[in-house]
Amino acid sequence: MAMSDVKLLGAWPSPFVNRVQIALNLKSVDYELIEENFGTKSELLLKSNPVHKKIPVLIHGDKPISESLIIVQYIDELWTSGPTLLPSDPYDRAMARFWAAYIDDKLFPTIKELRSTEAEEAKAAIAQRMTEGLVLLEETFAKCSKGKGFFGGDDIGYLDIAFGSGLAWLRVVEMMTDVKLLDEAKMPGLFGWAERFCSHGAVKDVVPETEKLFNVAKMITAIAKAQ
Repeated sequence: MAMSDVKLLGAWPSPFVNRVQIALNLKSVDYELIEENFGTKSELLLKSNPVHKKIPVLIHGDKPISESLIIVQYIDELWTSGPTLLPSDPYDRAMARFWAAYIDDKLFPTIKELRSTEAEEAKAAIAQRMTEGLVLLEETFAKCSKGKGFFGGDDIGYLDIAFGSGLAWLRVVEMMTDVKLLDEAKMPGLFGWAERFCSHGAVKDVVPETEKLFNVAKMITAIAKAQ
């Protein structure tokens, strides 16, 4: 498929955009990344996603698809080359979707909350919630991986993409708050998985460098304080 047939509206610091990039890489689909500028929304974005008006948006031909996990499912169903991202077993597929929703509804908002909280007592309480959530994912990894290297088994799958896309932001929050979240002693399975995920060929050139992302996080924090 020609690159011009597949476009991705996004921005490199976004874990939700990174999800789509990883899925496309796993399926060996060429695409054009159209960068959206921070703090602005292009006419193409507003036209392509008039409901939520946010990235990512995958434009396949002239058809726009929005919401990162929906896009990943679309990619998995359309391009059958490469690994299958969602499990073939109905129960396993339902569990992958359940935990992906948990990550978006509970875990990622907690990471954002921890990043923006300054009071030490409140920060400690949020960090505790975050640790509890990661322990749940440690247990989930043990069940889903079935002794293999990824949530998806032998290779990266849907749940790996859902959680792994946020690893860079997790590291940034650890740097900003001086709180260790992904603890090897408490979560040895997740700790090893994170290293394998980030070194994967489909991932390593997509997930942002921690220092570069740290500077973005500082800029976002400064803008929020000025408002």
